[in-house]
Amino acid sequence: MTNSELLAIIIKNGTTRLNCLQIAQNILKEKGDKSNISDLEYLTTLSIQELERFEGIGRVKAIQIQAVIELSKRISKIYDIKKDKIISPQDVYKLLSNDYVGQKQECLKTILLNKQNNVISVITNAIGGNDRINIGIKELFSEPIKQMASSIILVHNHPSGSLTPSKQDIRFTKHIQEYSSIFEIQLLDHIIITNSNYTSLKEQGYF
Repeated sequence: MTNSELLAIIIKNGTTRLNCLQIAQNILKEKGDKSNISDLEYLTTLSIQELERFEGIGRVKAIQIQAVIELSKRISKIYDIKKDKIISPQDVYKLLSNDYVGQKQECLKTILLNKQNNVISVITNAIGGNDRINIGIKELFSEPIKQMASSIILVHNHPSGSLTPSKQDIRFTKHIQEYSSIFEIQLLDHIIITNSNYTSLKEQGYF
């Protein structure tokens, strides 16, 4: 089945002017200036409000589409994480870059690793504004301690597209590094991700 046909099954009903397949096709082809991404990647960038602008998509259908997208991401992540081993910042980017596609707010995630640098899990810690995130030390380290992680990698996005760490990013990283030695959980890196690239604060010498 095509992507449009699968989306049409979720939409289920049409209007007097369009059937459900036509509605699905209209959504997937309306990429505008996002022609550099696939139709499914484009679909994941659409908010509920943006979906509602399409003929035949009301609030309930928009929420249903969003729910299916989120569920598919979580299912995919379960299988992907089990075979992931982090050796370089590029591995981090490959693991999490899709999670940040279309994100309009900063989102901090923590990758938990065992002694062999295999991924135990990925925790979403906090979602902030478009330029900052607030999170406490106890909150950030609670899951690594609970899951007996040997090390962690911090990851967050810059919706602005800038790969330059802010002063707050640098201060936060150094603060986490100080506490990581107390909890005997090594901070391996802090990665900043944009829609097309990434930077490593470790490689840049910030800590």
